[in-house]
Amino acid sequence: MYTITFIPGDGVGPEIAEATRRVIEATGVPIKWDVQDAGEDVFEKEGTPLPERVIESIKENKVAIKGPVTTPVGKGFRSVNVTLRQTLDLYACLRPCRSFKGARTRFDDIDLVIVRENTEDLYAGIEFEKDSKEVIGLIDYIKKASGKEIRPDSGISIKPISVYGTERIVRFAFEYARKNNRKKVTAVHKANIMKHSDGLFLEVARSVAEKYTDIEFEDRIIDNMCMQLVQKPELYDVLVLPNLYGDIVSDLAAGLVGGLGLAPGANIGDEMAVFEPTHGSAPKYKGLNKMNPFAMMLSGVMMLRHLGEMQAAERLENAIASVIEEGKDVTYDMKPTRDDPTAVGTSRVADAVIEKLN
Repeated sequence: MYTITFIPGDGVGPEIAEATRRVIEATGVPIKWDVQDAGEDVFEKEGTPLPERVIESIKENKVAIKGPVTTPVGKGFRSVNVTLRQTLDLYACLRPCRSFKGARTRFDDIDLVIVRENTEDLYAGIEFEKDSKEVIGLIDYIKKASGKEIRPDSGISIKPISVYGTERIVRFAFEYARKNNRKKVTAVHKANIMKHSDGLFLEVARSVAEKYTDIEFEDRIIDNMCMQLVQKPELYDVLVLPNLYGDIVSDLAAGLVGGLGLAPGANIGDEMAVFEPTHGSAPKYKGLNKMNPFAMMLSGVMMLRHLGEMQAAERLENAIASVIEEGKDVTYDMKPTRDDPTAVGTSRVADAVIEKLN
């Protein structure tokens, strides 16, 4: 019996989380769910979107699956996702993007894996607000240290990239490639411009690659990488990137396979792992039973593999693929037109997957 922290999230999170819980249970894997609430609704009640009890639950159980959680734009509380990753040192964000027959997309046979560093870079949360005494002092220091002028009405975010953080994320990418019979790792950067941050990332990546002579290694500049993925994605396999680029490229890669509704994800550390869909909470669809649950279900497939339940994971993934290919019991976004009257609700998608499992 596995005990797993179950975080429904907010917005459409509870609906797709419940659909996911049902299909995972239908595989027959014995799981006890430790239900923990987090997000916007919890913030209104408890003054924090991420109570300490949620953190402690994940630390104890080592594995969690969560629905999407709303992150206010430009104000309010800090991202629950970012806080979880940094607090639990979930340094590797793993986002596989593969094609499913029946999904509406311009590409066939996409099979990419995005490995994103999760704790550093511009998402480290080291920010200084415009007009604050800290930013005024920082602007003055930068002028003295580098001779570069920063406009006084600026906000500033710091981009740290370390040898330690880079070594472990690149090593994670190579170990994943080796374990899963992948052939190539591509490090993505902007080292031609940011020579002391992205340049360090590239230097360390090259050093780590020397220890994995059985796997091909190359590097690409981030803007060129985006163009290459749109033109010839078949040339790429495992991509390893700093935090911000990884966030952007994983959405781009999701677009190649049909959108965020088919984009699962995992945040993995040395001791713990949290599985979640790549998409957001879509609060305007809350309670409407129309959101596509496949991304979270596929995150559940990743979780089962993490637990070593390979047969159950394979069965669930095949059931999901069958429902997608059949195209009958899918939500509106998976239909040829978004106003297709045959579109079904979130809960019916779960029913269809369970029927395929049985």
